Amino acid sequence: MRTFRLMAAATLLMGTAIAGPALSQTSLDIAIIGEPQSLDPMMSTQDVVSIVTQHFVETLYTFDSSWNVAPLLAESLPEISADGKTYLIRLRDGITFHDGSAMDSADVVASLERWKTQATRGKGVADRIEAITAVDPLTVQISLNAPYAPLLSLLAFSNSAAAVYPQEVLGETLGAIVGTGPYRLVDHKPDQYIQLARFDGYKPRSEPASGTAGARAALVDELRFVPVPDANTRVEGLLSGQFDYADGLPVEAYDRIAASDAADPVLLDGFGWPVWAINHKAGLLTNRDIRKALQAALPFDDMMFAAFGDDKFFATEAAMYPEGWPWHVTNGTELYNINDPARAAEYLKAAGYDGTPLRILTSRQYEFHFKMAEVAKIALEAAGFTVDMNVVDWATLGQQRNDPALWDIYITHSPFLPEPALTDLYFSTSRLGWANSEKDAVLAAFTTETDTAKRLDLFGQLQGYLMDDVGFIKTGSFAALQGQRKGLTGVNLSPWPAFWNAARP
Repeated sequence: MRTFRLMAAATLLMGTAIAGPALSQTSLDIAIIGEPQSLDPMMSTQDVVSIVTQHFVETLYTFDSSWNVAPLLAESLPEISADGKTYLIRLRDGITFHDGSAMDSADVVASLERWKTQATRGKGVADRIEAITAVDPLTVQISLNAPYAPLLSLLAFSNSAAAVYPQEVLGETLGAIVGTGPYRLVDHKPDQYIQLARFDGYKPRSEPASGTAGARAALVDELRFVPVPDANTRVEGLLSGQFDYADGLPVEAYDRIAASDAADPVLLDGFGWPVWAINHKAGLLTNRDIRKALQAALPFDDMMFAAFGDDKFFATEAAMYPEGWPWHVTNGTELYNINDPARAAEYLKAAGYDGTPLRILTSRQYEFHFKMAEVAKIALEAAGFTVDMNVVDWATLGQQRNDPALWDIYITHSPFLPEPALTDLYFSTSRLGWANSEKDAVLAAFTTETDTAKRLDLFGQLQGYLMDDVGFIKTGSFAALQGQRKGLTGVNLSPWPAFWNAARP
């Protein structure tokens, strides 16, 4: 499993002040990589959305520190029928929304119905759900037409989340941002700040805190999330003491932060993998030979070195899960890191490629995305591609990737997730639209199977299809750098740092 290491450090540098509202005496300023695409976590898969919204919107379940599913708004883990098709979920009593109304089964049913029709991950499971019903005011039943092993992980994930809202605010868009979390939304100035205040009506769980499970306490009066698109500005703000925490820092800043008197680096080893997401709905890459040319041309060693600079921060490895993870398999890995321009040119010739530009959509807010794209562009052009780089801010990328007419590839990244089916890119219902009848049959079997050994074998087959058909591309594995004020305690260190148990010195 991945581990999260907090690296202590000692130089005080001045950052650029960012205007915002007056803060209370107990507050945390948190620098994030840019303006979130949405404050409705059901409608976005962006990590920056999850980081912010998990503090005021909650789900039935969550993950503990070992990535086991644990109850959150549910009273306990569900009662599952012997055939695996019925989930009986008992809700916690006395849960209050930020508008003062009480949460009940009608709210949960309405929220889950919206999730399965509107959210990317909900759509992926919608065809398995026969009914979501309220048994009584504090009990919900989910009935499936076949067993679905990843269901609890989907209900626990804060990304494209099965979030619970009052039924009165639900619609294609929310009428208001109203959740149950330990903080409530009080002010949002786009591109300036998102300000949260302690919710005095919050009812914490009694279990000890573990990951995002267990007790949540709002130990500071306010949280302020500040969009800071420039990575170096986030570093300077952390080192100057302007920010209490900063996400998405360039790894080359590690030594400066470690030498600082003001801040500590937070290095998340084995954090995740950069993703080259491929458009299967429209454009050049609907042609498999052109996808194979892309796969053959990309120089993953050079791309990862350009992105991270030191191999202590990355590994060029093919498997979707590294060694040590229970999902590590080797199927198809011989097709990784071919780095052969001549072979790529042969695929382009076979495809009858006519020089139409390959459109790569990327952003500099995650600087390593852009650095990989720069190196890849040179290699792709050497293989015969014409390349059009579209560099936009992260929020714009989040919007444009929803329109398949605007891109052939967009660059993103993902943490290693505890359940492979949480990676929605495998599903034909994702924005990639990767549909392959053989892959889809294996994926259906994988999500239905409950035996662990059989699921691992099926995941191996799925990884083989991914490599052979070039569904999307993992370029390697990497560590991620965050940073925090010296003496800050209680932050849940993860790809989605949480601050409800955090306190300043």
